[in-house]
Amino acid sequence: MSPVTSVAAKIESALSAAMRQALPADQAGADPQVRRSDRADFQANGLLPLAKRLKSNPREIAGMVVAALDESEVFASCEISGPGFLNISVTDTALLEQVAARLADSRLGIDRFEAGTTVIDYSQPNIAKEMHVGHLRSTIIGDALARTLGFLGENVVRHNHLGDWGTQFGMLIQYLTEHGHDWQHEGEIAGSLSRLNQLYRDSRALFDSDAEFAERARRRVVALQSGDAETISRWEEIVAESKRYFNEVYDKLDVLLTDDDAVGESFYNPFLNDVADELEKLGVAQISDGALCVFFDDVTGPDGDPVPLIIRKSDGGFGYAATDLAAIRYRTGTVSAHRILYVVDARQALHFRMVFETARRAGWLNDEVTAVHVAFGTVLGPDGKPFKTRAGETIRLISLLDEAVSRARAVVQEKSRHLDETALETTARQVGIGAVKYADLATSRAKDYMFDIDRMVSLNGNTGVYLQYAHARTRSILRKAPAGVVEKATVHTGVPLEPAERALALKLDEFSAALREVTTTYEPHRLCVYLFDLAQAFTGFFEHCPVLKAPTEEIRDNRLLLCRLTGDTLKTGLGLLGLSAPDQL
Repeated sequence: MSPVTSVAAKIESALSAAMRQALPADQAGADPQVRRSDRADFQANGLLPLAKRLKSNPREIAGMVVAALDESEVFASCEISGPGFLNISVTDTALLEQVAARLADSRLGIDRFEAGTTVIDYSQPNIAKEMHVGHLRSTIIGDALARTLGFLGENVVRHNHLGDWGTQFGMLIQYLTEHGHDWQHEGEIAGSLSRLNQLYRDSRALFDSDAEFAERARRRVVALQSGDAETISRWEEIVAESKRYFNEVYDKLDVLLTDDDAVGESFYNPFLNDVADELEKLGVAQISDGALCVFFDDVTGPDGDPVPLIIRKSDGGFGYAATDLAAIRYRTGTVSAHRILYVVDARQALHFRMVFETARRAGWLNDEVTAVHVAFGTVLGPDGKPFKTRAGETIRLISLLDEAVSRARAVVQEKSRHLDETALETTARQVGIGAVKYADLATSRAKDYMFDIDRMVSLNGNTGVYLQYAHARTRSILRKAPAGVVEKATVHTGVPLEPAERALALKLDEFSAALREVTTTYEPHRLCVYLFDLAQAFTGFFEHCPVLKAPTEEIRDNRLLLCRLTGDTLKTGLGLLGLSAPDQL
């Protein structure tokens, strides 16, 4: 089925056509700037700046445009207000036709308007280390962007850039070799990683305090890099166990990442020398104090001296910059991505600015092939500081998720006493994990936010539970309808709408625009704002417009179908955020 044109888009199209007819040819492409308004259904503000450019009276310009409007079933009225604004009300028929058209399409009338390949680099845990709360935002935001862009037609390639290479692995493997620890225990994946994480700390402490061990560890790094069979085998064991643990966390979080999406730093090792040689040959990088560096006019240290991006160290080793540049080269060349999104902590902003600029100088990025740092803020504890345990340690992510599910279980049990034990556990998981994810996504990603489980699982306010409950309420109404009524219901366009019905229909009309905002800003909270507003509009509708006890069958049908479309839109939107939409709550 063809995508459904929103009422807002129809208004904009009609006004644009009127402007082409009424205005000079060189101004006919001006934007009418149609927005929702509290003075009418919509307001068009574009005529005021246009009049200033033409040095004309804005009300006269507005009058010319209104006079040129073709008759349309969309416009109930179009009135000039103030210094040339247009206040527009739409017909009930137009709104109901929208409802019918969206219900007739399995995609709710949403167009597939993305049409390229986007690589999304997100999550990025380190091998041999447990995931902590710091990994939460990258994983959740990246997953929401992957789902939304994919739904809108983009070929999304998920890359989980694992930290699986470097000096630390020589250190850990040497420690395991010398101390013979049995850290693997079948059936206890999280426990294995916890033990391995502690062994990593022990090896680091020994590395820092024992010069002879440090030297042996460095030799082990050389053995790893040269492909020594015993060393590689031990490294592969550590990587495999870590991946099993990561997958356990991803399963709890209900995100899309799988082993197939894991592309570790080790993957790019064979390309590092070629990257360095190409950058040097192109004149992008130069030797400075024995290291291969890229310099920038606007990146200097406190003393005013240039701070370079080091591609190859003076000892011949490579760091993160070389790996990140190899990744860009691979993703734009081999994967043919036209866009790469890096969902990474805001504190890495300077690093990515330097890496992207270097890639542009090398020709790997340009106006058609772009890279974006999708930066995000920090997760804070109740004290307003980065979230840690009382002992000052980083909090294990899996522990937070288990605690959220436990808290949600109590809430669900209190609210839904009819659920059996199996349904209770399933719903508690959906609500608890959804609460954590929504609290993160509903915050503008550039901002820090406070991790407060009690607030997250609340039924009040802008929470995932509130949205899930709104969805469950729509399904409850549909279930209570007499047998066959919902299936046979049709939209009756000649029936007048109550104010609460209009408000809900107008909000349903905005779904596509909300999704477009996510794809242009890379901010999932724009979709959260829309869904919360939709849930609030539905609450107003529920309170003022009886559905099953509506005064006529035609009104009942319209209200049932408004419920159905609201439920479908909430479920689709929550799904794009990575949240479940329980039918009962």
